[in-house]
Amino acid sequence: MRQDSSAPSKPNVLQQSGSGPFPWCVLPKTVVENGFVEVRFKSISGKADQAGGVMWRWKDGDNYYVARANALEDNVSLYHTTNGRRITIKYVDAPVPPNVWHTLRVEFSGKRIKVALNGKTYIDLEDAHIAGSGAVGLWTKADSVTAFDDFSYGSQ
Repeated sequence: MRQDSSAPSKPNVLQQSGSGPFPWCVLPKTVVENGFVEVRFKSISGKADQAGGVMWRWKDGDNYYVARANALEDNVSLYHTTNGRRITIKYVDAPVPPNVWHTLRVEFSGKRIKVALNGKTYIDLEDAHIAGSGAVGLWTKADSVTAFDDFSYGSQ
C-alpha cells in the first residue's frame, strides 16, 4: 500500500512495483462462480510491460482466467492459465494511456465472458477452459509498475 493523491478513493492504493513473470495478488477465501470482478488501475511504468489486470475462477497459481489492459500495446486481452501455461483467448486494440486511471471490469456466467475497459465492452465470447467457482484477484506482468484502487467483486 502507498499513498496516491490521484487515487479515485484517496489516499491509498495497492501498487505492484516488483518484477516477475506474472505477479498477482489473490483473495484466497473468495468463492465466485458467476459474477463480476472490477478494479480501477493506473499504469505507471515498465520497459517490458505496463499492464493491469483482474483474475477470476482462480484455483491456484497455475489455473485461472485473467483479463488485462496494456498501456505499452494499447490493447485489452483475455487469457486462461492452465497447468501454469498462459494461453491467449483474444486480443483487442483499445486505448490505454499510461498514468491515467482506467476501470477494467469482467462479467462472467457459465461460459460467457465480457471484458470492458472504461465502460466499453471490448471482448464478449464463450470459453469453457476454467469451470466452476474460484477466487478473484489482481494481476500484472513482468516489470509493470501498476497502481490499483476500488477493487470489487460479486456473485450473480
